[in-house]
Amino acid sequence: ACGIGEGHEVLVPSITYVASFQAISATGAVPVSCDINMENMQISLINLKKRISNKTKAIMPVHFAGSASQLPKIYKFAKDNKLRVIEDAAHAFGTKVNGKKIGSFGDITCFSFDGIKNITTGEGGCLVTASKKILSRARDIRLLGIENESNKRYAGHRNWISDVKMQGWRYHMSDINASIGIIQLKRFSKLSKIRKNICKSYDKKFKNHEFIKTFKRNYKEEVPHIYVIRVLGLKNRESLRKKLLKKGIQTGIHYYPNYKYTKFKDSKFLFPNTEQIYKELLTLPLHPDIKEKDIKYIFKTLNVIIKKYISK
Repeated sequence: ACGIGEGHEVLVPSITYVASFQAISATGAVPVSCDINMENMQISLINLKKRISNKTKAIMPVHFAGSASQLPKIYKFAKDNKLRVIEDAAHAFGTKVNGKKIGSFGDITCFSFDGIKNITTGEGGCLVTASKKILSRARDIRLLGIENESNKRYAGHRNWISDVKMQGWRYHMSDINASIGIIQLKRFSKLSKIRKNICKSYDKKFKNHEFIKTFKRNYKEEVPHIYVIRVLGLKNRESLRKKLLKKGIQTGIHYYPNYKYTKFKDSKFLFPNTEQIYKELLTLPLHPDIKEKDIKYIFKTLNVIIKKYISK
């Protein structure tokens, strides 16, 4: 919808789900990996300045785990360099920056509503922008590029004869999915409070731990999506995950650095922060059904076995 395609580049953090990179490459543009900040996993402003080129058309900040604290600085950088900002806010529904909700300001914000997100429609998502031009083009693109078809169908009609001027896709949400989302919105205040309380409890347990470090979070403004810890000196993460799984604790890895994928291989540049932190990341269970007893069990289990997986 922004007119980004062949011959263009988009700056994106190295640690994100591959969907961020695929969205860029699907247009014909090139995703350019940037290193991350170790304290909050957000895109490094220092690295942004090194990776920008005359082909760069946009920045895609990813609000990792729901954190978006450096967004004002990103927008300043974008303004200074005449770049669009397309926020990947898949993790950040409900998060605020300086008291303003993500999506209520800025350029373009994309949310995900799949089954495990802060709210869900079963599958789907949305984009939010104040640009009428972007909205108009996106509405056409999401329904096979047929001009004005989205507006007609929303009103219960169809365009039987119309024009198609651009590549389109079947990206429109079904009424069933939208209905689930409407109910989820009504529950969001409760769901977000549960998520925050779970993370606060984790934080309290891991505070001042010898090997396990948490990321600094502002729960007054952030609605967390995942809970990631950093295990200092972690070795053989998969063995640790298998051990935890045997004890009934499922864990994840968010995420594999995208510059390591064959399709997005980038061996010309160094990503020291990503290389250092990636091997030490571990995602713990976080969803509305987690209880305090579960958190205590997870902490106790990790505390007992973690030393076996720390390199001396």
